[in-house]
Formats: sequence, C-alpha cells, structure tokens
Amino acid sequence: MNTRENAEQPNEDLHLPAGSTAEGAFDTVVDPGTREGWVHTGIRVLALQPGGEESWQADGIEVMVVPLSGGCRVVVDAGEGAGEYELRGRTDVFAGATDVLYAPVGSHLRISSAEGGRFALATAVATRPFPVALIRAEDVPVESRGGGNMSRQVRNFGTVGSFDQCDSLIACEVITPGGNWSSYPAHKHDEHVEDPEHPESELEEIYYYEIAPSPGGGPGFGFHQTTSSGKDKPIDILTEVRAGDVVLVPHGWHGPCAAAPGHDMYYLNVMAGPAPERAWNITDHPDQTWVRGTW
Repeated sequence: MNTRENAEQPNEDLHLPAGSTAEGAFDTVVDPGTREGWVHTGIRVLALQPGGEESWQADGIEVMVVPLSGGCRVVVDAGEGAGEYELRGRTDVFAGATDVLYAPVGSHLRISSAEGGRFALATAVATRPFPVALIRAEDVPVESRGGGNMSRQVRNFGTVGSFDQCDSLIACEVITPGGNWSSYPAHKHDEHVEDPEHPESELEEIYYYEIAPSPGGGPGFGFHQTTSSGKDKPIDILTEVRAGDVVLVPHGWHGPCAAAPGHDMYYLNVMAGPAPERAWNITDHPDQTWVRGTW
C-alpha cells in the first residue's frame, strides 16, 4: 500500500483495509459515533451464507440496504410500511443497478438470503421517521458523468432529488471503467456556506470500494486521494485501494480516484452532515475545475 502520512491525521484511521473492521457476520463495520471525529455516517457489509439470516437494529440511525452480490429478503418490524420485502439483487456490483430498501430510524431488520450474498447497510444519524421505501432497480436514475478518460457512471438511488423521503442520508454508487479517473475534479463539502452563487454543504463521506479482478482472478486495485482544504483541516492521503476497502473523508478535497487499467472500480458513497436541511452542495478544487470544460 502506497501512502503519504500526515502526523495529525493518520492514514490508518481513515483507510480501513478489507476485513480490518469485521465483526461477526459483518465483513465491514463503521458506525457513526464509534470512532473519534466520526459522527454522522456509517456502513456495514453483511456476508450471508446460503440460507443465512441476521437481525439488526437501527437505533438512532436510518438505513439503506444495498445488495452487492445476491438477493435477499428484508423483514422490517417497525415503522410505517413495516413488512416483508424482496430485493432481487445482482451477481455483482458491475452487473447494473439493484433494488434498494430504505428503512427509517428505529427500525428492526431481519435480512435473509436463500442463495447467500453480500449486502451493504448505508446508515446516517437521524431523528425524523419516514416510511419504509422499496426502490426498484429499474427506477434508479443512472447518470453518465465526465468525459473521455474521466467518464464514469453514477447510480443515484439515494441522492438529493432522486430520493428525498429520508432525514439525512445521501447515497449513490459510482462505476469507473478501468484506466479512468473519477471524483475529478477533486471537490470538498466540509463547511456550511449559504452564498446563493456558491453554496456548500458540510458532509462526512464514506467510500466503500469494490475492484474488478483480472481475467485470471488476480486482485484489482486503484488509488484514492484526499488532501487538506485548509490549515485547520490537516489531511493528506494517497492510498492504494482494493476490493472491500473503506476510505473515510471527514473533510478535505477528495479525489481524484483512479482505476487501474483492466480493473473497473466501484464505490458506494455514503454522506450526511449536521445541517437540518439535507443538501449536497460542493466546491471544486480551484486548480482542477477547468477539466469540466473539456467534457
């Protein structure tokens, strides 16, 4: 792993390799409020064997269940719309969009899978309850972003304007073809700015990565960068990422992310912040915003 260290913001606190946070049936566990300086967002990745089942309580948080591979049945035992929901899932994250289930704060979930699979639980601190919602794959807005070797696909199942029946959670998937750059230009959303011409939202962000293997099955890789957006926000990361890795972005310019040639890159983004209004307003890095004019 290639990194650039910053003594005031250690990389090991922000780049979490696959398996390093595993607990029980969960391959990945990052919960809001359980690590220093991490307050609003979380992600869990549940791995179920064929016929497996796991129960989980969304205390103080709302959640979106996102199948990464395989399908599942989710029983929501509390809240408006409580009931049983079938998520058809997919073979893997590169196969296309998937059914997603939103469950509100305080929900109790039972997740089971006849065939087995892996299922992401994207979470955010919440106080207002909303109805349970099933978002079908065919209804997920899919956007092409960028241009040339900066092209990528964004699946906006939980972004502002695409799904707004929730309290604070913002989530989407990004597919970057091998050899392409993503999260470019680098951008930030680490302060609340009300300027009508250039508003900005204060949001934590999680990047959960999957990387396509080589034809022979060898592991794929890519790179993630986060840099400081001010003297009071020291951070400096350039790190190799592999399938199952998580990178936490508490603040700073994040991007570019680069997919190694031959290895398509997937990341699930999870965002939330302290503002009462759920919004996603960003500021481009001034040295890189010019690339938008080339698309």
